[in-house]
Amino acid sequence: MSENNLSQSFSETYDVVVIGAGNGGLTAATQLAKEGVKVLLLEQHNLPGGFATSFVRGRFEFEPTMHVLAAYGKPPNLGPVRKMFEEDFKIDAEFYPVPEAFRAISLNPDDNFNVVMPFGVEETINKIEEEVPGSKESVTKFIRLCKEAADAIMYIADSEGNPDKKVLMKEYSNFLKTAPYSVGRVIDTFDIPEKAKSILTAYWVYLGPPVSRTGFTIYSTMLYSLLSQGAYIPKYRSHGYTSAFDIKIRELGGKIEYNTKAERILVENGKVIGVETSKGDKIKTNFVISNASPTLVYNKLIYPKEEVPEIAYKQVNARTHGTSGFVVYLGLDASAEELGFKEYSYFVFDTLDSEEAYESFGKLEAPKAQASMCLNLTIPDCSPPGTCIFSITTLFRPEVWEDVKEEDYFKLKTKIADQLIAKFEKATGISVRDHIEEIEIATPQTWARYTGTYKGIIYGYEPDPWDSLIPRMMTMEEEFYIEGLKFCGGFSFQSHGYSTSLVSGQIAAFLTLLDMEKKGEEE
Repeated sequence: MSENNLSQSFSETYDVVVIGAGNGGLTAATQLAKEGVKVLLLEQHNLPGGFATSFVRGRFEFEPTMHVLAAYGKPPNLGPVRKMFEEDFKIDAEFYPVPEAFRAISLNPDDNFNVVMPFGVEETINKIEEEVPGSKESVTKFIRLCKEAADAIMYIADSEGNPDKKVLMKEYSNFLKTAPYSVGRVIDTFDIPEKAKSILTAYWVYLGPPVSRTGFTIYSTMLYSLLSQGAYIPKYRSHGYTSAFDIKIRELGGKIEYNTKAERILVENGKVIGVETSKGDKIKTNFVISNASPTLVYNKLIYPKEEVPEIAYKQVNARTHGTSGFVVYLGLDASAEELGFKEYSYFVFDTLDSEEAYESFGKLEAPKAQASMCLNLTIPDCSPPGTCIFSITTLFRPEVWEDVKEEDYFKLKTKIADQLIAKFEKATGISVRDHIEEIEIATPQTWARYTGTYKGIIYGYEPDPWDSLIPRMMTMEEEFYIEGLKFCGGFSFQSHGYSTSLVSGQIAAFLTLLDMEKKGEEE
């Protein structure tokens, strides 16, 4: 196959083709369109967002996956996501601040663990001291280290990936020392009481792996961002802001094709030369940004297969694929106040041992950790008067669902949902079951069917210390194995999560613009 032969059948030409209108794909396409680049965004679904969307059952509109959005903040302390939305792109979307960090409860009475945590650095330190007298000094030191890690990441970002090593060694030496280690390994070096440790590491469920395997850098950055800037959620669910991105891309001259799947990324001599769609169109381009995972791209999209270098297969095979989600969506026929909801976000654990809880994700029964939210506690009018929206989220290793027989599927997911509801009711004393008006249950199969993501995975590649934020950033250029191909979204170098996925798309766009400039100079 030669480029000349392919060129004869190309129907259109674009500077850049973005595959997938998830969070990363939307920000990548917006940045490129803003720069005047001729960009085409392909999306297999009929609306934007991927996991960032909404759906309606009866008289309720549910938020499928977002619990909180970090890196947003409020004036004058704007986070990078809010700066992107308001300053860079002028996105028309309204966000509400989440009132408290979380309420965390252990069902094990021996743990004596039922705490409500605020946002704010000093507020967090003082609350932990209230819960665990004598912990203030050690907790303060740990959070100070988290701040240094977060500041170092911002410095690296501001330096456009070319930080001064002398500055890093002088001002962020502890950041460099802790980068190779897990959050569990680092926190164990502080004289922090066990209960205080459990409070500080309660967010582990937002990243997936247990604290012994989650890279300290990514956890500390997330933790400090949430403590210092709080958390937000979109007023009109995630679909509110993803549809705003759709409007902005078109306003800036970009093109979006829905119901159009990228079937092939055409490659010749190690370089992208085009994209073939499910509609049979062949688009000529030398640059592709994929919101689809490297696993999917290298195994199914690159054509011909011989163009995928062996190192690319080795790289994705070495990584640990993350977990998928199991969510019980409930529209309740009573208000949050009537039912006794006092917090927006609840973490309910059978055990405070994250290793044990993580192991339960690999069994076909209710896992030992759940993160739940009552949307009305942040957006009071998100449902009709006298009702509320509540959802329970837990995680599964996706492979455990692969052998579930079709005839057993509905019974199994209903059983697990019932067990999760029972655990929440036991932990909080809030009666949910008797007020269910609408219920929907999403499993790993649901996510796989809806988004096409590999095995329904919602958590990207797990951020083990060797494959966490810093190693990914350091090897990012080396991982661009095919010239003109870059990745964004939850499987990219930023790791998974709404905030990081949004930022990853903008960074991928900037890197692509640099490559386009270099190519133009060469020609």
